[in-house]
Amino acid sequence: MATISSHFRLFLCLLTTFFTFSFAIRPKHFNISTVATHWSTASATWYGSPDGAGSDGGSCGYGPAVSQAPFSSMVTGIGPSLYNAGKECGACYMVKCTKHPACSHKPARVVITDFCPGGKCAAGHAHFDLSGTAFGAMAKPGQEKHLRDAGDLQIRFARVECDYSRTNIVFHVDQGSNPNYFAMVVEFEEGDGDLGGVSLKEENSTKWLKMVQSWGAVWKIDPGRELHSPFSIKLVSQYSERILVAKNVIPSGWKPGSMYRSVVNYL
Repeated sequence: MATISSHFRLFLCLLTTFFTFSFAIRPKHFNISTVATHWSTASATWYGSPDGAGSDGGSCGYGPAVSQAPFSSMVTGIGPSLYNAGKECGACYMVKCTKHPACSHKPARVVITDFCPGGKCAAGHAHFDLSGTAFGAMAKPGQEKHLRDAGDLQIRFARVECDYSRTNIVFHVDQGSNPNYFAMVVEFEEGDGDLGGVSLKEENSTKWLKMVQSWGAVWKIDPGRELHSPFSIKLVSQYSERILVAKNVIPSGWKPGSMYRSVVNYL
């Protein structure tokens, strides 16, 4: 009996150690970089000019940046199921096609910059309304036109980290901003940097003021009083909850419509 009891105690000890270790190594928050790529099926169309950036702007608020590096026209409008009322603006996906003779079977990385609200975009589980450039990137070399002529195409897609070749995060001040109201577009969050929260801190203050998502990638604050720059901006990833702080990134004397580049990013 003593031998059985000691063996049982040893078993319980090993079992407890296993579960303790299992929970200890489990990440507290979902992180795209630690999750295996999962491919799903969607439909895809394209819009705009054949070699363009779709709408050359879009509902996320990026404006002309969609056709410039690092977006470089590799962008997409997305149906309601993935757009998530603009919260997924800036999210990155790999897309590839295999069902058409012109398909290369190789994935291309695209960024959500626009919304496709109805018709085919709202009919299925997921729909990508790609720029002409992004749609053609799924083709074999020299077969881009043939693939675009296919119209509605079945594709495979997977959520992935964004990679802007170490481009730092940029803050584009909204044209409607003034001393009592501040709004901005946050651009080029790498990695799992989809934003779950944005805060602003004024000069000589220790208090972070919460900003709210206005629409798309635009975040705003309307405190009912004058704001005192320079401003530091705090970003919280909605997946890993990692925090980044761009200290004094919006300078004194900032101008509506101006862009201010930080020295931080998620990769």
